[in-house]
Amino acid sequence: MKPLNRTTARANKYPERIIQFGEGNFLRAFVDWIIYNMDQKADFNSSVVVVQPIDKGMVDMLNGQDCLYHVNLQGLDKGQVVNSLTMIDVISRALNPYTQNEEFMKLADQPEMRFVISNTTEAGIAFDPTCKLEDAPASSYPGKLTQLLYRRYKTFNGDMSKGLIIFPCELIFLNGHKLKETIYQYIELWNLGDGFKKWFEEACGVYATLVDRIVPGFPRKDIAAIKEKLQYDDNLVVQAEIFHLWVIEAPESVAKEFPADKAGLNVLFVPSEAPYHERKVTLLNGPHTVLSPVAYLSGINIVRDACQHEVIGKYIHKVMFDELMETLNLPKDELKKFAEDVLERFNNPFVDHQVTSIMLNSFPKYQTRDLPGLKVYLERKGELPKGLVLGLAAIITYYKGGVRADGAEIVPNDAPEIMQLLKDLWATGCTKKVAEGVLAAESIWGENLNNIPGLTDAVKGYLDSIQEKGMLETVKTIL
Repeated sequence: MKPLNRTTARANKYPERIIQFGEGNFLRAFVDWIIYNMDQKADFNSSVVVVQPIDKGMVDMLNGQDCLYHVNLQGLDKGQVVNSLTMIDVISRALNPYTQNEEFMKLADQPEMRFVISNTTEAGIAFDPTCKLEDAPASSYPGKLTQLLYRRYKTFNGDMSKGLIIFPCELIFLNGHKLKETIYQYIELWNLGDGFKKWFEEACGVYATLVDRIVPGFPRKDIAAIKEKLQYDDNLVVQAEIFHLWVIEAPESVAKEFPADKAGLNVLFVPSEAPYHERKVTLLNGPHTVLSPVAYLSGINIVRDACQHEVIGKYIHKVMFDELMETLNLPKDELKKFAEDVLERFNNPFVDHQVTSIMLNSFPKYQTRDLPGLKVYLERKGELPKGLVLGLAAIITYYKGGVRADGAEIVPNDAPEIMQLLKDLWATGCTKKVAEGVLAAESIWGENLNNIPGLTDAVKGYLDSIQEKGMLETVKTIL
């Protein structure tokens, strides 16, 4: 078996036009895969220089393979099973700014540099007032980026054509707005002057994005078979689902420079990412949150099996298509297509997604993902959405603990004060008190949900039914 590098494998070379902060599985299976497709199909002609955002990372491993690796896409595409391997050759080199700071700073001097992309975890976009301009490098990601931008501004004497287009991919709503705000804080802290501030404002663009692709990462259990198939000793293989979506809140001029549409990719340039954020939270995370306790208490452990179950499958469909979809404001056909893609992702034959892994902190999840939909549905339809209310009753029942019909132990996991509240309420032995007590918990909901017309009685009714008939029979009553 051959080592994987640029002498053993045929790889393309492109001009360095993108600086990428982050070398983890997600960026390599999502952004770099997208850039690979743009190079192949849209003549994008760009390569990526990877910068390790923290002191410890994987740049040595990447450089050890000349930054080549394979992406293994697995899942269903329009009902067809796909399990593909593609060699990604778009990363030219990888730098550690903690040991190669001058090389890192010199990226600012390369005239053809145009894009900055990052995924430094949610905690990465933060202002650290202890960072100094002369640090080599600044410890925070926005600090490093400000150092780089300031160097570029000085190298090119404020040339307006040398600004950078910046796409943060951290999982924070309006990540671009947050990053821009933090850069302004550094401009102020370091007294970088009005000239630089004006150049940053007018020559550069920081754009909010929403990213969506499940990336399980390094395929430990399949790696021997994958290497055998490739005939390369690739230790950086990354597995991902087929579905991908990148929503970028940026004008048409930016879309022209980043021609993902020409490569047939699911990259959308939009005036606002808010409706897409709401769509994802509502139609992907929302069903997840309620299907998990309903499935688990029906004796089902895997998301895919829940979707394929004759009763629970119908319940999931009802919650998604008849209830949550009715609460969103994007065009119906667009929502329907997204929901169908979500179901295909839930049905991925390669991913055994345990429903218990979704149930961590179910109450806060329900509050952000399902409660807004419940309220809008009630407002629009004049009645409560049965599937969403049953989902809430299922969470409350799950938090009672105990054992399932098949003898499996039920082990809820949430903040200690929530666990204690549920324990005390269930100890009363009265489902009315349980329903009222949970709905009254302003520490969870930020309000008293007993004020929502009919909700308390509906939740109590489902709690009683689950105790008497079991979960599966209760689900049948609403279908």
